[in-house]
Amino acid sequence: MEIAYKWVKARYSAIKVLKILNLNKSTYYYNINSRDNSIKGENNSLNKGGRPAPGYSFDIKGNRICDDQIKEYILEILETKGCEFYGYLKITITLKNEYHLIINKKKVYRLCRELDILRPQRKIKQKHPRKIARNREVISSNSLWEVDIKYGYIQEEDRFFYILSYIDVYDRNIVDYYLGLSCKAEDVAITLKRAMLKRNLYDKENKPIIRSDNGP
Repeated sequence: MEIAYKWVKARYSAIKVLKILNLNKSTYYYNINSRDNSIKGENNSLNKGGRPAPGYSFDIKGNRICDDQIKEYILEILETKGCEFYGYLKITITLKNEYHLIINKKKVYRLCRELDILRPQRKIKQKHPRKIARNREVISSNSLWEVDIKYGYIQEEDRFFYILSYIDVYDRNIVDYYLGLSCKAEDVAITLKRAMLKRNLYDKENKPIIRSDNGP
């Protein structure tokens, strides 16, 4: 913010001179930008990567607004009460609504970066850490079951139905399944209990591992 303050102070002094000379700010800044861009072009004549920044944008009336003027608008927005914590996305919206500029968020991000006023990005923490399923060597039945939910469509009734299946990975048999117009957690639990009773595993200590695709 200290760099931004020095930048504003220098621009404020330039504005006072412009008022005395009765010159338009946009014209002054556009000429400075054109000179700076020509100097950069001479020094970096070998750098041809990407399209160079034009140094200006347009408003809805078709007037050309130079980047330095847009930077002043950005700083004015941040000085407004309640807007001091705006990020570049909200600044973009304000530039469009209040200053009627035709400008995109990428350019506003670049200008904010040049002014050194970008706020630190928040780090998104995952509530549930992503884990890859461990590969298991299946050597017998009833050691690993997989469960999945599919749905179909009843054309005459114009509605969907659900089918939930438990499959033994070793012998590839459907141990048990559920078919209905809805599929809730209690349906999944009841079907699992019924499948374990079929294989005489309900009262056994060693029960199969159940694996799903982590879907709904």
